[in-house]
Amino acid sequence: MGQVVATAERVVRAPVDRVRSALADYEGTRPRVLPEQFSGYRVESGGQGAGTRVAWRFAATSKRVRDQLVEVGQPDPDTLVETDTRSSMVTTWTLHPADAGLTTVRVRTTWNGAGGIGGFFERTFAPKGLRRVYEELLGRLDREVATS
Repeated sequence: MGQVVATAERVVRAPVDRVRSALADYEGTRPRVLPEQFSGYRVESGGQGAGTRVAWRFAATSKRVRDQLVEVGQPDPDTLVETDTRSSMVTTWTLHPADAGLTTVRVRTTWNGAGGIGGFFERTFAPKGLRRVYEELLGRLDREVATS
């Protein structure tokens, strides 16, 4: 059993404070920017940043569907950490101000993968699939918060 890591990064056309607010808004912005792989989205408590509990169903493929209950932490203003209470999955969102009112958003998800041949395929293919989902989410986020 090894750790599986999936990452994606994008420059978003908005200042860091605007992106920070949007990412931490689990009641409004987040459900609008989630791709079709997420369904059954609901805020169980909180709704803004740290202390939020949110649930959804994530379909990595039509046969690999997982119900997630996520607790949100915010160790510093430019980092959100989403910990799935039902698995080893942890997703970290990190923001870095870039030139001229732009923000680099990086998302990194880790989890303990399966062992054996199944684990080999999981470590080989799951990160690529999850990266595609995150790239779509980041594109939607960019369109949501972009300044003209």
